[in-house]
Amino acid sequence: MNSSGYLPRLRRRALILARELKRRRDRNRLSRYRPYTRQREFHDAGAVHRERLFMAGNQLGKTVAGSFELAMHLTGRYPSWWRGRRFAEGGRYWAAGETRVSTRDTVQKLLVGEPERSAAWGCGAIPGEAILGIHRASSGANILDAVSVAHVSGGASTLLFKTYEQGRAKWQGDTLNAVWFDEEPPVDIYVEGLTRTNATEGMVMLTFTPLKGMSEVVRMFLDEASPNSDQGKEMR
Repeated sequence: MNSSGYLPRLRRRALILARELKRRRDRNRLSRYRPYTRQREFHDAGAVHRERLFMAGNQLGKTVAGSFELAMHLTGRYPSWWRGRRFAEGGRYWAAGETRVSTRDTVQKLLVGEPERSAAWGCGAIPGEAILGIHRASSGANILDAVSVAHVSGGASTLLFKTYEQGRAKWQGDTLNAVWFDEEPPVDIYVEGLTRTNATEGMVMLTFTPLKGMSEVVRMFLDEASPNSDQGKEMR
């Protein structure tokens, strides 16, 4: 038997298989998400609190936790360990940051994938196979306006990206299941975002490092974080 060409072919097949496995793993990061203790406490608190704040130092997984939780709600793909809030059907969600560029480089990147490479869209917290459509913004390089996501119920969810720099007027009018604030919002923006979830009895999540000190938003959670609070806020 002539094996001169067999081993090279075998290596090529193994390489192709390894690349395909990596591609599938990259496009389904949600299935491998395992939160550490503080992240899991933040997720669990969603079962009883409409308003939650994960406040911690830089690079401690706040934004990562927010992105994976939002991906679960968008898709309805909740892991076996999940004890937080569940949405049984597709819904409407906002994810927000300070500016269009900062939202693109953090929130959008973690949810969808590297902004600069459209081939990588689908390699974020939202599984690639669940993305039904992506809508680009009319201005700004690689900035997205919205993403349509398949929900396990058979319906679909809509994710829209918002910014604080748009001002409160641009935050009015919509009805939402949840809003995720990454980085601390102005108090008027926060209140407006919360109001968008009232009709659905939805929720808001905040993930940030308190760079503004004892701001009105931080004080609101600190003052109302006791177990007896009738506001249902969770401070982290």
